[in-house]
Amino acid sequence: MGRATIVRVVGLSALTLLLVMGGWGLFWSQSDRPFEVPAQDFHRFPGVSGPSHVTVVPPKVPTLWRTYGQGSGSRLAILLTDPDSCWLGLAHGLKSIGVPFRITRDVREALSHQAVLVYPMISGKVLNSEELQALAEFPKAGGTLIGVQVLGGGLNQVFGFREAVASRQRYDLTLAAADPLLAELTDPQERTLRIGVREKHLEVMGTYGYTDATTPLARFDDGTAAVTQVAHGRGRAYAIGVDLGFLLSKGYNNRGDELVRTYDNQFDPTLDVWLRLLKSIYRTAEERAVTLGTVPFGKSLSVMLTHDVDFTQSIKNAVVYAEYEKSQGVVGTYFIQVKYIRDYNDDIFFNDEGVRDLARLAELGMELGSHTIAHSKVFDQFPLGTGREAYPSYAPFVKSRRIALNASLLGELRVSKFLIDHFSGQTIVSFRPGELSNPFGLPQALLATGFRFSSTATANNSLTHLPYQLTYDRLTDSEVEVFEFPVTIEDEELPKLGDRLPQALELAGKLSRYGGLVVVLIHPNVLDHKLAFEKGFVEGVRPYAWFGSVGEFGRWWAARNQVQVDVARDSTGMRVTLTAPSSVAGLTIEVPNGWELARSGSSVRGLEQQGTILTVPELQGTHTFLLTPRAHVPDGRNVSTAGHRA
Repeated sequence: MGRATIVRVVGLSALTLLLVMGGWGLFWSQSDRPFEVPAQDFHRFPGVSGPSHVTVVPPKVPTLWRTYGQGSGSRLAILLTDPDSCWLGLAHGLKSIGVPFRITRDVREALSHQAVLVYPMISGKVLNSEELQALAEFPKAGGTLIGVQVLGGGLNQVFGFREAVASRQRYDLTLAAADPLLAELTDPQERTLRIGVREKHLEVMGTYGYTDATTPLARFDDGTAAVTQVAHGRGRAYAIGVDLGFLLSKGYNNRGDELVRTYDNQFDPTLDVWLRLLKSIYRTAEERAVTLGTVPFGKSLSVMLTHDVDFTQSIKNAVVYAEYEKSQGVVGTYFIQVKYIRDYNDDIFFNDEGVRDLARLAELGMELGSHTIAHSKVFDQFPLGTGREAYPSYAPFVKSRRIALNASLLGELRVSKFLIDHFSGQTIVSFRPGELSNPFGLPQALLATGFRFSSTATANNSLTHLPYQLTYDRLTDSEVEVFEFPVTIEDEELPKLGDRLPQALELAGKLSRYGGLVVVLIHPNVLDHKLAFEKGFVEGVRPYAWFGSVGEFGRWWAARNQVQVDVARDSTGMRVTLTAPSSVAGLTIEVPNGWELARSGSSVRGLEQQGTILTVPELQGTHTFLLTPRAHVPDGRNVSTAGHRA
């Protein structure tokens, strides 16, 4: 290459670099430099300013496994072989599905339970020879042993395989055609589960396929076993080739791009199937298995009607939706964009007229929540902020779909909450961002600003139709006392919402089979087909659904999340002890088949039983009730316990 050519190449490279740097400089100068919003584009409420307090985001504190270390022998024991694993995702999943568990690192302690799950692996690297031998003998003595990632230690024969083969080329697994443990998993989406979507060409999580397994519960697409099962007399052994804690964490933290096939409006129970399988194994193995239901008052489906009010006409139309919901005895949740600035997105509608409509929504008994101020597509890229942002000095301005000025994460949360609280008389606790933009720091920012409940993700992105607890920075080791209620059905997909009622009712029916959650998101920008859809949906699911706002269900779920269940067996029956630190109404409990509520011996008033389902009208503190073997009539039919009260 000649000298002149080299000079030209170097010159062009330098010019390109300067242009790139200049472009970034322009972008950042636009993003960082305060932008003065013209007075005519800013609505000021005379005499209103705040909040005056400073928001401090708490530091990250890792959750200790000992937090979950208490409980009786009736619980599922989790033998934790590596604390530096995704055990917190597994713990949150078991709490969501209602399985009582206890975490221990002591093998002898774990083996005092009837059912033991070893996580995240079984190997000579994490267990010594005596511990491995004790695990090997456990199913032979009648216990149930579930091993996640059985990689060594000489237990291959116990779990029924020849070797564990690692791979990142497995994308699907299929459940066995007929097995009692899988009897409730009948939908095609429940029978084939994903590890990844091949067409996305993204790296998928590593799995272990077990070779030469004779009667596995599930097989990977390469023919190896994903879940083995072996009977040892009354005992059972299961080897699972998927790191369940890691998989659950991917869904709960919205970090499973390689797994997600659809955004919303579809049935995608990937995580729920795994949790239901663990629940089925536990209930089969443990005679004393008493689990918590997922829906209040014995219903089979939880429904939340939610509305994103983020358009000029929407806040007026919202009142019409609220009047309908009020007439039906339903409390909807209205996520309000606090739009006091005119910008790229829309005109001002959080003004004197808008706050009158806001007050009307509150008067109708609706729950109000925050839908941010800027409603920016790039909310997930906003800086954290100072925690001192206040109205009217906080002036976020959306310049384009990809540029927002003067904005911060804490500003969007604390200022929107302050203004909605101020003008509604409510203390709002629920949040949904514009365009479901989900910053990594959102969980702890919500906690710091007084929000307790989030509806930020979609069910299909989360791979679950159940609520779940959030973690700090959406990572794996520090839980935050904020719960996520993912969106199930929304109105922006084609065909239009009014034409999708049959599909929505079909989806709700599928979720009702295992106590799932339906969060409906309707933008009240129009009435017409959207209001018709809401009316049709309410009527269609009313016979089996519990309706509530995000705040109502959130408070119930948070209280349920603290409930502890322990069961003791004696000559008279099974004594169930419930401990509820916070008051919870309509707690649903599933008891073992063949057992009924005793007519006396309960410290809980108003208990009702319908089949295997008990409903507790009100619970707080520690209470007990007694279960006895169900009586039989001469022709062998069980005596019905419907409506039984104690």
